[in-house]
Amino acid sequence: MTDSAGGSQRCARVGAPGRGGGRSASETRWRRHIVGQLKHRDLSQHAKFQDLIRFYTQLLEKSSLTKGLLSRSTRRPSADSRCSVSSLKKTTGELAYQVLELQQQMKVRERLLDEQHASLLEGERRLQGALDARRALRGRVEQVQAANGTLKAEYDALLGRQRAAETRLRDETLREGRMLQDIIQLKQQAAERLNSRNERKSRAREAKLQKELLAAARSKVTMDRSASATSPRILSSIRELFDRKRRGHSVCSPEEDLMFPVRICLSARVPARALQVLEAHEQGINAVRFSSSSDLLATGGTDRLVKLWAVRAGSLSLRATLEGSSGGITCIEFDPAGFRILAASYDKSALLWRLDDSAPKLTLTGHSRKVTAARFSSVHQVVTGSADGTVRLWDLQRDAACKSDQSIT
Repeated sequence: MTDSAGGSQRCARVGAPGRGGGRSASETRWRRHIVGQLKHRDLSQHAKFQDLIRFYTQLLEKSSLTKGLLSRSTRRPSADSRCSVSSLKKTTGELAYQVLELQQQMKVRERLLDEQHASLLEGERRLQGALDARRALRGRVEQVQAANGTLKAEYDALLGRQRAAETRLRDETLREGRMLQDIIQLKQQAAERLNSRNERKSRAREAKLQKELLAAARSKVTMDRSASATSPRILSSIRELFDRKRRGHSVCSPEEDLMFPVRICLSARVPARALQVLEAHEQGINAVRFSSSSDLLATGGTDRLVKLWAVRAGSLSLRATLEGSSGGITCIEFDPAGFRILAASYDKSALLWRLDDSAPKLTLTGHSRKVTAARFSSVHQVVTGSADGTVRLWDLQRDAACKSDQSIT
């Protein structure tokens, strides 16, 4: 009761300065907030001590009733009155003890409430920290996504430029091939025209010479030392005739019309004796191929190995062993430059090696059965044929085995 009255008085004292009207709106709100907090505290404390106040009020009522009865009574207290007084004292003591216990319980509960409030504040602080960290992570995610978008756009642009460059390279390669074919055809046509013209000239000279010989044979000539058969004109005509017959119908320059010693092969036959015999592989040999310069020989066998042999003075010496195939070798091919080698395998793949590396640079997989043939179609493209009835075109410009660009069944 006293605390409640004191709280009301404090509320009245705090609220009194607000009547002047000279304070700002923020100070008025602050005072109202304090008044509300004080009222809330009075209500909470009143609720906590309500039972104690009720017991204390009952005790006061009983004590006042007892005092009134005692004051009105002029007689000496009887034994019953003494018993009731002693019982009342006992009850008062018990109530006082209960009041003390309730006060201790209230203190314990207040301590628990303070601890819970502190833990709630700590939890709120941690929650706020977690929310801040979450916002920071979201910001980082947005930055990473933006960076990824930029990189993706740059990658797409580079990929587009690469494809355009590949298309231009392919077009230039096709154009180069067509121009080369046109040049070859023009050279062939020029050679045919030159051969035809030379053949007509040679036939005319032969016919003229034959006529001269027939005329000379039919006419009677008196021979003397000054006009013998060693006449330069006759000898040169006979020499020219035999030279043409030896050359055949080939195209020759004027310098080739001069007389030079000619080597003649008197006999030729199929080789019957091997210059060198080697045990090149542990199992059967399925493919043999010379390089473009003929100074290197490649052999592939069922033992899954490709061996390179150096050819020197008619003998073979092992230069390198190429590994990496999981099946027997069926076909071998050198590239036009002579720096790479392509091999087909029983393991449904084709492998590409560099001559200076024993591990395969590329493994082209995609056939469903063994690969029986592999050839270079250009510097950056190869063609493979398989027992599954397909021919596939591969692009070697990438660092890994690429998908087939063309499939023919």
